[in-house]
Amino acid sequence: MGERLKNMLLPGKRQTIKRLMLAAKIAVGSSIAIYVAELLELQFSASAGIVTLLTLVTTKRGTIKLALARFATFAVVVLFSWMTFIPFRSEWLAFGIFIFLTVLMCQMSDWMATLSVNAVIGTHFLTTLDFSPSFFLNEFLLVFIGSSIAFVLNLFHHNRSQEEHLREKMAYTEEQMQFIFGEVAAYLSNKAMEVDVWGHVTRLEGAIREYIKEAYEYQENSFRSDPEYYIDYFEMRMDQCKTLYNLHSGMWWLRIVPDQAEPLADYMLYLAEHVTELNVPEPQLERLEEMLEGLGKEPLPADREELEGRAILYHIMKSIEDFLLVKKRFVDARLSAKEKAALQAEREDEKEAGEPKKAEAERGEEEENAAETDAGTEAE
Repeated sequence: MGERLKNMLLPGKRQTIKRLMLAAKIAVGSSIAIYVAELLELQFSASAGIVTLLTLVTTKRGTIKLALARFATFAVVVLFSWMTFIPFRSEWLAFGIFIFLTVLMCQMSDWMATLSVNAVIGTHFLTTLDFSPSFFLNEFLLVFIGSSIAFVLNLFHHNRSQEEHLREKMAYTEEQMQFIFGEVAAYLSNKAMEVDVWGHVTRLEGAIREYIKEAYEYQENSFRSDPEYYIDYFEMRMDQCKTLYNLHSGMWWLRIVPDQAEPLADYMLYLAEHVTELNVPEPQLERLEEMLEGLGKEPLPADREELEGRAILYHIMKSIEDFLLVKKRFVDARLSAKEKAALQAEREDEKEAGEPKKAEAERGEEEENAAETDAGTEAE
Protein backbone atom coordinates (compact mmCIF):
# COMPACT_ATOMS: atom_id res chain seq x y z
CA MET A 1 0.00 0.00 0.00
CA GLY A 2 2.83 2.39 0.91
CA GLU A 3 4.67 1.67 -2.36
CA ARG A 4 1.49 2.23 -4.37
CA LEU A 5 0.85 5.56 -2.59
CA LYS A 6 4.44 6.59 -3.27
CA ASN A 7 4.05 5.83 -6.99
CA MET A 8 0.86 7.93 -7.05
CA LEU A 9 2.39 10.93 -5.28
CA LEU A 10 5.77 11.11 -7.05
CA PRO A 11 4.40 11.93 -10.54
CA GLY A 12 2.37 14.79 -9.03
CA LYS A 13 5.46 16.08 -7.24
CA ARG A 14 7.48 16.00 -10.46
CA GLN A 15 4.75 17.88 -12.32
CA THR A 16 4.64 20.54 -9.60
CA ILE A 17 8.41 21.04 -9.78
CA LYS A 18 8.28 21.30 -13.59
CA ARG A 19 5.52 23.91 -13.43
CA LEU A 20 7.34 25.95 -10.81
CA MET A 21 10.57 25.86 -12.85
CA LEU A 22 8.79 26.95 -16.03
CA ALA A 23 6.97 29.77 -14.24
CA ALA A 24 10.25 30.94 -12.66
CA LYS A 25 12.11 30.85 -16.00
CA ILE A 26 9.36 32.80 -17.75
CA ALA A 27 9.24 35.44 -14.99
CA VAL A 28 13.02 35.85 -14.78
CA GLY A 29 13.50 35.74 -18.55
CA SER A 30 10.78 38.30 -19.30
CA SER A 31 12.16 40.68 -16.67
CA ILE A 32 15.71 40.38 -18.02
CA ALA A 33 14.50 40.93 -21.60
CA ILE A 34 12.71 44.15 -20.64
CA TYR A 35 15.75 45.32 -18.64
CA VAL A 36 18.11 44.75 -21.59
CA ALA A 37 15.71 46.51 -23.98
CA GLU A 38 15.52 49.50 -21.64
CA LEU A 39 19.33 49.63 -21.41
CA LEU A 40 19.44 49.85 -25.21
CA GLU A 41 16.72 52.53 -25.06
CA LEU A 42 14.44 50.61 -27.40
CA GLN A 43 10.86 51.69 -28.01
CA PHE A 44 8.14 49.30 -26.75
CA SER A 45 10.74 47.63 -24.48
CA ALA A 46 8.03 45.67 -22.64
CA SER A 47 7.42 43.73 -25.85
CA ALA A 48 10.83 42.06 -25.44
CA GLY A 49 9.47 40.46 -22.27
CA ILE A 50 6.37 39.32 -24.15
CA VAL A 51 8.56 37.72 -26.84
CA THR A 52 10.47 35.82 -24.14
CA LEU A 53 7.23 34.69 -22.52
CA LEU A 54 5.82 33.41 -25.80
CA THR A 55 9.09 31.76 -26.92
CA LEU A 56 10.04 30.01 -23.69
CA VAL A 57 8.18 26.74 -24.19
CA THR A 58 8.79 23.54 -22.22
CA THR A 59 11.49 22.01 -24.46
CA LYS A 60 14.89 23.11 -25.77
CA ARG A 61 14.28 22.01 -29.34
CA GLY A 62 10.86 23.60 -29.34
CA THR A 63 12.35 26.91 -28.18
CA ILE A 64 15.04 26.84 -30.89
CA LYS A 65 12.54 26.01 -33.64
CA LEU A 66 10.18 28.76 -32.48
CA ALA A 67 12.97 31.36 -32.22
CA LEU A 68 14.19 30.56 -35.76
CA ALA A 69 10.62 30.74 -37.04
CA ARG A 70 10.23 34.20 -35.47
CA PHE A 71 13.34 35.46 -37.31
CA ALA A 72 12.19 33.86 -40.57
CA THR A 73 8.75 35.51 -40.46
CA PHE A 74 9.91 38.89 -39.16
CA ALA A 75 10.84 40.36 -42.56
CA VAL A 76 7.56 39.12 -44.07
CA VAL A 77 5.58 40.77 -41.26
CA VAL A 78 7.38 44.09 -41.88
CA LEU A 79 6.53 43.80 -45.57
CA PHE A 80 2.84 43.11 -44.80
CA SER A 81 2.82 46.10 -42.44
CA TRP A 82 4.19 48.40 -45.14
CA MET A 83 1.74 47.01 -47.74
CA THR A 84 -1.33 47.61 -45.55
CA PHE A 85 -0.64 50.48 -43.12
CA ILE A 86 0.70 52.96 -45.68
CA PRO A 87 -2.04 52.75 -48.36
CA PHE A 88 -4.99 52.43 -45.93
CA ARG A 89 -5.54 55.31 -43.53
CA SER A 90 -8.33 53.48 -41.70
CA GLU A 91 -6.60 51.66 -38.83
CA TRP A 92 -9.27 49.01 -38.33
CA LEU A 93 -9.35 48.15 -42.04
CA ALA A 94 -5.56 48.16 -42.40
CA PHE A 95 -5.06 46.01 -39.33
CA GLY A 96 -7.74 43.57 -40.47
CA ILE A 97 -6.01 43.08 -43.85
CA PHE A 98 -2.62 42.79 -42.10
CA ILE A 99 -3.91 40.08 -39.74
CA PHE A 100 -5.53 38.21 -42.66
CA LEU A 101 -2.23 38.11 -44.56
CA THR A 102 -0.20 37.23 -41.45
CA VAL A 103 -2.50 34.37 -40.39
CA LEU A 104 -2.51 33.01 -43.95
CA MET A 105 1.29 33.11 -44.07
CA CYS A 106 1.60 31.40 -40.66
CA GLN A 107 -0.85 28.67 -41.67
CA MET A 108 0.84 27.97 -44.98
CA SER A 109 4.27 27.77 -43.34
CA ASP A 110 2.94 25.77 -40.36
CA TRP A 111 4.27 28.45 -38.00
CA MET A 112 1.08 29.44 -36.22
CA ALA A 113 3.06 29.69 -32.98
CA THR A 114 4.69 32.87 -34.34
CA LEU A 115 1.35 34.62 -34.88
CA SER A 116 1.10 36.37 -31.50
CA VAL A 117 4.53 38.04 -31.67
CA ASN A 118 4.00 38.94 -35.34
CA ALA A 119 0.76 40.65 -34.38
CA VAL A 120 2.55 42.61 -31.62
CA ILE A 121 5.21 43.76 -34.09
CA GLY A 122 2.45 44.78 -36.50
CA THR A 123 0.75 46.96 -33.86
CA HIS A 124 4.04 48.82 -33.35
CA PHE A 125 4.24 49.70 -37.04
CA LEU A 126 0.54 50.59 -37.04
CA THR A 127 1.04 52.95 -34.07
CA THR A 128 4.14 54.74 -35.39
CA LEU A 129 3.86 54.31 -39.18
CA ASP A 130 7.65 54.45 -39.01
CA PHE A 131 9.39 52.24 -41.59
CA SER A 132 12.83 53.78 -41.23
CA PRO A 133 15.94 51.57 -40.86
CA SER A 134 16.31 52.63 -37.21
CA PHE A 135 12.79 51.52 -36.28
CA PHE A 136 13.21 48.32 -38.28
CA LEU A 137 16.32 47.65 -36.18
CA ASN A 138 14.36 48.52 -33.02
CA GLU A 139 11.74 45.86 -33.78
CA PHE A 140 14.31 43.27 -34.82
CA LEU A 141 16.22 43.78 -31.56
CA LEU A 142 13.03 43.28 -29.54
CA VAL A 143 12.53 39.90 -31.22
CA PHE A 144 16.22 39.03 -30.99
CA ILE A 145 16.55 39.89 -27.28
CA GLY A 146 13.36 38.06 -26.29
CA SER A 147 14.17 34.94 -28.32
CA SER A 148 17.83 34.83 -27.27
CA ILE A 149 17.06 35.05 -23.56
CA ALA A 150 14.42 32.33 -23.94
CA PHE A 151 16.99 30.10 -25.67
CA VAL A 152 19.67 30.68 -23.02
CA LEU A 153 17.29 30.02 -20.13
CA ASN A 154 16.02 26.79 -21.66
CA LEU A 155 19.59 25.45 -21.75
CA PHE A 156 19.19 25.08 -17.99
CA HIS A 157 16.99 22.01 -17.87
CA HIS A 158 16.86 19.10 -15.42
CA ASN A 159 17.93 16.60 -18.09
CA ARG A 160 20.01 14.44 -15.78
CA SER A 161 17.23 13.96 -13.26
CA GLN A 162 14.77 13.35 -16.10
CA GLU A 163 17.00 10.65 -17.56
CA GLU A 164 17.43 9.07 -14.12
CA HIS A 165 13.64 9.08 -13.79
CA LEU A 166 13.28 7.28 -17.12
CA ARG A 167 15.88 4.70 -16.09
CA GLU A 168 13.93 4.07 -12.88
CA LYS A 169 10.73 3.57 -14.88
CA MET A 170 12.53 1.12 -17.17
CA ALA A 171 13.53 -0.94 -14.12
CA TYR A 172 10.00 -0.68 -12.73
CA THR A 173 8.49 -1.89 -16.04
CA GLU A 174 10.81 -4.89 -16.11
CA GLU A 175 10.00 -5.75 -12.48
CA GLN A 176 6.28 -5.69 -13.24
CA MET A 177 6.70 -7.95 -16.27
CA GLN A 178 8.81 -10.36 -14.23
CA PHE A 179 6.06 -10.40 -11.59
CA ILE A 180 3.43 -11.14 -14.25
CA PHE A 181 5.40 -14.10 -15.62
CA GLY A 182 5.92 -15.38 -12.09
CA GLU A 183 2.16 -15.35 -11.46
CA VAL A 184 1.48 -17.07 -14.79
CA ALA A 185 4.04 -19.74 -13.86
CA ALA A 186 2.22 -20.26 -10.55
CA TYR A 187 -1.09 -20.73 -12.36
CA LEU A 188 0.44 -23.26 -14.77
CA SER A 189 1.70 -25.13 -11.70
CA ASN A 190 -1.91 -25.40 -10.43
CA LYS A 191 -1.41 -22.68 -7.84
CA ALA A 192 -3.87 -19.86 -7.27
CA MET A 193 -2.97 -16.39 -8.53
CA GLU A 194 -2.55 -14.03 -5.57
CA VAL A 195 -3.53 -10.89 -7.52
CA ASP A 196 -5.51 -9.84 -10.58
CA VAL A 197 -2.64 -10.28 -13.02
CA TRP A 198 -4.52 -9.09 -16.07
CA GLY A 199 -5.67 -5.94 -14.31
CA HIS A 200 -1.99 -5.55 -13.50
CA VAL A 201 -1.16 -5.71 -17.23
CA THR A 202 -3.76 -3.01 -17.98
CA ARG A 203 -2.33 -0.70 -15.30
CA LEU A 204 1.20 -1.33 -16.56
CA GLU A 205 0.13 -0.45 -20.10
CA GLY A 206 -1.34 2.84 -18.85
CA ALA A 207 1.89 3.60 -16.98
CA ILE A 208 4.02 2.85 -20.05
CA ARG A 209 1.85 5.21 -22.08
CA GLU A 210 2.83 8.00 -19.65
CA TYR A 211 6.49 6.97 -19.80
CA ILE A 212 6.40 7.32 -23.60
CA LYS A 213 5.19 10.91 -23.22
CA GLU A 214 8.01 11.62 -20.77
CA ALA A 215 10.51 10.02 -23.17
CA TYR A 216 9.33 12.33 -25.97
CA GLU A 217 9.75 15.32 -23.65
CA TYR A 218 13.27 14.16 -22.78
CA GLN A 219 14.08 13.83 -26.48
CA GLU A 220 12.95 17.41 -27.12
CA ASN A 221 15.17 18.64 -24.27
CA SER A 222 18.28 16.68 -25.20
CA PHE A 223 21.01 17.29 -27.76
CA ARG A 224 22.45 13.79 -27.34
CA SER A 225 23.14 11.72 -30.44
CA ASP A 226 20.53 9.10 -29.58
CA PRO A 227 17.76 10.56 -27.39
CA GLU A 228 15.14 8.41 -29.15
CA TYR A 229 16.38 5.32 -27.30
CA TYR A 230 13.93 5.74 -24.41
CA ILE A 231 11.01 6.26 -26.79
CA ASP A 232 11.89 3.08 -28.70
CA TYR A 233 12.36 1.16 -25.46
CA PHE A 234 8.99 2.04 -23.94
CA GLU A 235 7.19 1.56 -27.25
CA MET A 236 8.78 -1.91 -27.39
CA ARG A 237 7.44 -2.65 -23.90
CA MET A 238 4.02 -1.36 -24.95
CA ASP A 239 4.01 -3.81 -27.87
CA GLN A 240 4.98 -6.59 -25.48
CA CYS A 241 2.02 -5.68 -23.25
CA LYS A 242 -0.25 -6.24 -26.24
CA THR A 243 1.16 -9.75 -26.68
CA LEU A 244 0.39 -10.40 -23.00
CA TYR A 245 -3.30 -9.85 -23.79
CA ASN A 246 -3.07 -12.73 -26.28
CA LEU A 247 -1.46 -14.77 -23.52
CA HIS A 248 -4.37 -13.83 -21.28
CA SER A 249 -6.94 -15.07 -23.76
CA GLY A 250 -5.22 -18.47 -23.83
CA MET A 251 -5.01 -18.64 -20.04
CA TRP A 252 -8.70 -17.75 -19.74
CA TRP A 253 -9.68 -20.85 -21.76
CA LEU A 254 -7.32 -23.13 -19.83
CA ARG A 255 -9.77 -24.50 -17.26
CA ILE A 256 -7.84 -27.71 -16.53
CA VAL A 257 -4.05 -27.50 -16.58
CA PRO A 258 -2.57 -30.42 -18.58
CA ASP A 259 0.56 -32.30 -17.55
CA GLN A 260 2.54 -30.68 -20.37
CA ALA A 261 2.11 -27.29 -18.64
CA GLU A 262 4.75 -28.05 -16.00
CA PRO A 263 7.77 -27.48 -18.32
CA LEU A 264 6.07 -24.31 -19.55
CA ALA A 265 5.73 -23.08 -15.95
CA ASP A 266 9.47 -23.66 -15.44
CA TYR A 267 10.14 -21.81 -18.68
CA MET A 268 8.07 -18.84 -17.47
CA LEU A 269 10.25 -18.55 -14.37
CA TYR A 270 13.35 -18.83 -16.55
CA LEU A 271 11.99 -16.17 -18.90
CA ALA A 272 11.18 -13.80 -16.03
CA GLU A 273 14.88 -13.68 -15.12
CA HIS A 274 15.70 -12.44 -18.61
CA VAL A 275 13.12 -9.66 -18.97
CA THR A 276 15.82 -7.01 -18.78
CA GLU A 277 16.90 -4.07 -20.88
CA LEU A 278 20.17 -5.56 -22.17
CA ASN A 279 19.03 -9.14 -22.73
CA VAL A 280 19.25 -10.47 -26.29
CA PRO A 281 16.42 -13.05 -26.47
CA GLU A 282 18.06 -15.58 -28.82
CA PRO A 283 18.60 -18.27 -26.13
CA GLN A 284 15.01 -17.86 -24.90
CA LEU A 285 13.67 -18.24 -28.44
CA GLU A 286 15.81 -21.33 -29.02
CA ARG A 287 14.61 -22.97 -25.80
CA LEU A 288 11.01 -22.12 -26.65
CA GLU A 289 11.44 -23.67 -30.11
CA GLU A 290 12.69 -26.85 -28.48
CA MET A 291 9.61 -26.91 -26.25
CA LEU A 292 7.31 -26.46 -29.25
CA GLU A 293 9.04 -29.34 -31.02
CA GLY A 294 8.74 -31.46 -27.88
CA LEU A 295 5.02 -30.72 -27.63
CA GLY A 296 4.59 -31.91 -31.21
CA LYS A 297 6.32 -35.22 -30.39
CA GLU A 298 4.01 -35.99 -27.46
CA PRO A 299 1.66 -38.99 -27.85
CA LEU A 300 -1.70 -38.15 -29.37
CA PRO A 301 -4.31 -36.78 -26.92
CA ALA A 302 -6.54 -39.43 -25.33
CA ASP A 303 -9.69 -37.31 -25.33
CA ARG A 304 -11.14 -33.97 -26.41
CA GLU A 305 -10.28 -32.27 -23.11
CA GLU A 306 -6.60 -33.15 -23.46
CA LEU A 307 -6.65 -32.03 -27.09
CA GLU A 308 -8.07 -28.63 -26.13
CA GLY A 309 -5.52 -28.29 -23.32
CA ARG A 310 -2.61 -28.89 -25.69
CA ALA A 311 -4.04 -26.49 -28.27
CA ILE A 312 -4.25 -23.78 -25.62
CA LEU A 313 -0.69 -24.49 -24.46
CA TYR A 314 0.44 -24.10 -28.08
CA HIS A 315 -1.41 -20.75 -28.26
CA ILE A 316 0.30 -19.61 -25.04
CA MET A 317 3.72 -20.60 -26.37
CA LYS A 318 3.16 -18.70 -29.63
CA SER A 319 2.12 -15.62 -27.60
CA ILE A 320 5.38 -15.89 -25.65
CA GLU A 321 7.23 -16.19 -28.96
CA ASP A 322 5.59 -12.96 -30.14
CA PHE A 323 6.66 -11.33 -26.85
CA LEU A 324 10.28 -12.33 -27.47
CA LEU A 325 10.23 -11.37 -31.15
CA VAL A 326 9.21 -7.82 -30.21
CA LYS A 327 12.35 -7.58 -28.06
CA LYS A 328 14.45 -9.19 -30.79
CA ARG A 329 13.34 -6.57 -33.33
CA PHE A 330 14.23 -3.84 -30.83
CA VAL A 331 17.69 -5.34 -30.28
CA ASP A 332 18.32 -5.93 -34.00
CA ALA A 333 17.48 -2.31 -34.76
CA ARG A 334 19.87 -1.10 -32.07
CA LEU A 335 22.90 -3.35 -32.39
CA SER A 336 25.52 -2.88 -35.08
CA ALA A 337 26.70 -5.79 -37.22
CA LYS A 338 29.92 -5.95 -35.16
CA GLU A 339 28.01 -6.10 -31.87
CA LYS A 340 25.70 -8.80 -33.23
CA ALA A 341 28.70 -10.90 -34.35
CA ALA A 342 30.30 -10.53 -30.91
CA LEU A 343 27.09 -11.63 -29.18
CA GLN A 344 26.73 -14.58 -31.57
CA ALA A 345 30.30 -15.69 -30.83
CA GLU A 346 29.65 -15.34 -27.10
CA ARG A 347 26.51 -17.50 -27.35
CA GLU A 348 28.40 -20.17 -29.32
CA ASP A 349 31.15 -20.22 -26.67
CA GLU A 350 28.56 -20.61 -23.92
CA LYS A 351 26.88 -23.40 -25.88
CA GLU A 352 30.19 -25.24 -26.42
CA ALA A 353 31.07 -24.84 -22.74
CA GLY A 354 27.66 -26.12 -21.73
CA GLU A 355 27.68 -29.25 -23.91
CA PRO A 356 30.29 -31.16 -21.83
CA LYS A 357 28.39 -30.30 -18.65
CA LYS A 358 25.15 -31.45 -20.25
CA ALA A 359 26.74 -34.73 -21.40
CA GLU A 360 28.24 -35.26 -17.94
CA ALA A 361 24.85 -34.63 -16.32
CA GLU A 362 23.21 -37.12 -18.70
CA ARG A 363 25.86 -39.75 -17.89
CA GLY A 364 25.34 -39.14 -14.19
CA GLU A 365 21.60 -39.55 -14.61
CA GLU A 366 22.10 -42.79 -16.55
CA GLU A 367 24.44 -44.15 -13.87
CA GLU A 368 21.96 -43.21 -11.17
CA ASN A 369 19.13 -44.96 -13.02
CA ALA A 370 21.31 -48.03 -13.51
CA ALA A 371 22.18 -48.10 -9.81
CA GLU A 372 18.51 -47.88 -8.87
CA THR A 373 17.74 -50.74 -11.27
CA ASP A 374 20.51 -52.91 -9.76
CA ALA A 375 19.31 -52.16 -6.24
CA GLY A 376 15.78 -53.17 -7.21
CA THR A 377 17.02 -56.41 -8.74
CA GLU A 378 18.98 -57.30 -5.59
CA ALA A 379 15.97 -56.56 -3.42
CA GLU A 380 13.90 -58.97 -5.46
